[in-house]
Amino acid sequence: MNRRELIRNIAAGTVTLFIVPSAFTSCTKDTINPDNNTLTIDLATSKYSSLASAGASVVVQSIIIFNTGSDFLALSSVCTHQGCQVAYNYGNGNLQCPCHGAKFSTAGAVIQGPATSPLKKYNVAQDGDILTITP
Repeated sequence: MNRRELIRNIAAGTVTLFIVPSAFTSCTKDTINPDNNTLTIDLATSKYSSLASAGASVVVQSIIIFNTGSDFLALSSVCTHQGCQVAYNYGNGNLQCPCHGAKFSTAGAVIQGPATSPLKKYNVAQDGDILTITP
């Protein structure tokens, strides 16, 4: 293999690495309406069907959507301390940051530092199997 073939193979591999995954993710059922930043999720799809169970959560577009057992809530998934991704803890009824131990209520309020700012809360409306998340 000469130098030109090596560079061509590296370029082809790089393109494949970035283009192919984006083609698959663009076919998902979650959509964002760019006019009003509305996120729509279809719970009937296999990707989100687990949300039907109490305690389940998913992260979409840096928003964590979770089932509290009585309703669906959505918050920013980015910890306000240093940007790690928070996780919903159904047993404790809060969201926790694995990096430095910050805890947030399901309303986004800080329960335990080091974070000092709340998580952004989003409105969630449900119509059948469709969740609509808005700022």
